[in-house]
Amino acid sequence: MHIHILGICGTFMGGIALLARASGHRVTGCDANVYPPMSTQLEAQGIGLIEGYDAAQVDLKPDLFVVGNAISRGNPLLEEILDKGLPYESGPQWLADEVLREKWVLAVAGTHGKTTTSALLAWILEAAGLEPGFLIGGVPQDFGVSARLTSSPFFVIEADEYDTAFCDKRSKFVHYRARTAILNNLEFDHADIFSDLAAIETQFHHFVRILPKSGLIVANGGEASLKRVLARGCWTPVEWFGVADGWQLGPEEPDGSCRIGLAGDEIGRLSLPLAGEHNRANALAALAAARHAGVAPAVALDALARFGGVRRRLEVRGEARGVTVYDDFAHHPTAIAATLDGLRRRLDGGRILAVLEPRSNTMKLGVMKARLPGSLEGADLSFCYAANLGWDAAAALAPLGGRASAFEDLDALVAAVAAAARPGDRVLVMSNGGFGGVHEKILAALRT
Repeated sequence: MHIHILGICGTFMGGIALLARASGHRVTGCDANVYPPMSTQLEAQGIGLIEGYDAAQVDLKPDLFVVGNAISRGNPLLEEILDKGLPYESGPQWLADEVLREKWVLAVAGTHGKTTTSALLAWILEAAGLEPGFLIGGVPQDFGVSARLTSSPFFVIEADEYDTAFCDKRSKFVHYRARTAILNNLEFDHADIFSDLAAIETQFHHFVRILPKSGLIVANGGEASLKRVLARGCWTPVEWFGVADGWQLGPEEPDGSCRIGLAGDEIGRLSLPLAGEHNRANALAALAAARHAGVAPAVALDALARFGGVRRRLEVRGEARGVTVYDDFAHHPTAIAATLDGLRRRLDGGRILAVLEPRSNTMKLGVMKARLPGSLEGADLSFCYAANLGWDAAAALAPLGGRASAFEDLDALVAAVAAAARPGDRVLVMSNGGFGGVHEKILAALRT
């Protein structure tokens, strides 16, 4: 079968492309924004990419069009598909029907940490010899691809609450038929499709309603929002983490490790290459979920100590003139603050220069602008790319005084970062997109 994917360079749809190809299908696709790491990953797998959504792509005559949720009515290719009555399906529906049927699905949901926690969980299962399939919204360094299809009954998936497609406004995760579910956290996001936190909680409740009684929910006990979700009805056993009668993290030791326990009984010691309390909590949730799939905690702890990380999560992109440039996917104020804290804890002195692109739909709408100064407090200097925003970034960042500046021009931002940086500094670039190749531009400017 020939499948043509609309929006193929999104992290989810790119994963769908890899799974479809592994299933034996011929796969092509198109997107308006083709950038690494997804574009290079797809090209390496021999998947043809077309820039843009020209209606003439129907002449490829695929057997099925798979439509990503970034595609809206008015898109010329989508309109041609609809006018001609050609077969189409959403990515999550295709995944449910063609890949996840009869699998033991381990789904990782939450506003933050889904990608890292999914990668941690897949790595634990791999280290235990279970050879899981997976679809993750990033590229785990331990696997080198964002999605993999295996004959194993286990499949790990990053369970996103964003809507499914133009034709299906339910959250993606209701399609996945999970047996093991991690509910990592829950706060307001996706302001372009959700009116408030209560609306997102309703979608999480829809997800909880379809989990089997033989399954398991691993939930963050520190989140009032998740407690409200489960109070609306829950038919599946729950193991809480971050509470005295559930899974617990001990204080961080001088070597960066910490003890973990379950209901007061010590289980072992967690040594994780990732920095930050949030990542230790991600690892604890992954360990608990893997235990439900039959992996002993000792095996999981050994695997976690060898975890290689995920691309675009505090990934070093290069060094020039004694300045190290990092890349991170953080784009929500909570994630920005956690990422800065994680990097700060990793450093032995030196300044952090934060370079931020408020690119997500939520950030573009300005819903979170009042929280930006607080989220950037951990940076010594902050540089915000303010092009195409509907709000005044300079005014929003005014509480930071001279520590923050906003730029409409990318080259001017790069020049300012290069001028401010000095040996020993770390430049932390945060965006959920390609950011105009700013990482290489900063490195090039530092070298001149």
